[in-house]
Amino acid sequence: MRWPRLVLPSLLAAVLLGGGAWWRLRQPGEDERVARAITGGDPARAPALLRRYGCAGCHTIPGVPGADGKVAAPLAGLRARVYIGGVVPNTAENLVVWLLDPRALSPRTAMPATGITEAEARDVAAYLYSR
Repeated sequence: MRWPRLVLPSLLAAVLLGGGAWWRLRQPGEDERVARAITGGDPARAPALLRRYGCAGCHTIPGVPGADGKVAAPLAGLRARVYIGGVVPNTAENLVVWLLDPRALSPRTAMPATGITEAEARDVAAYLYSR
């Protein structure tokens, strides 16, 4: 079988870059721009929020000083996960709902409702998706 000229390089690139390595081709700052667009939040405001609402006490969170909790899952690479809290598909809207009221999605979760506002939850979601 003879492959068209453009298909073979594309297939080769897909094989060589497989396993999620496509992110290496993105431009600097693209993760943050995408995170802002899908969440409507500002990731720059999140580190202070993550400390204020106690997230840092339970989670290890990249880029947040003192966020080295061992109670709950580390939050590095959250955008690549399939589920949030192990129960709902990983979408921006589900993440915001999870941050607002985790027990609405998983009544038996150990994660408490923190009192975070929707705007703050969007900022936190943008931060987590940009890391």
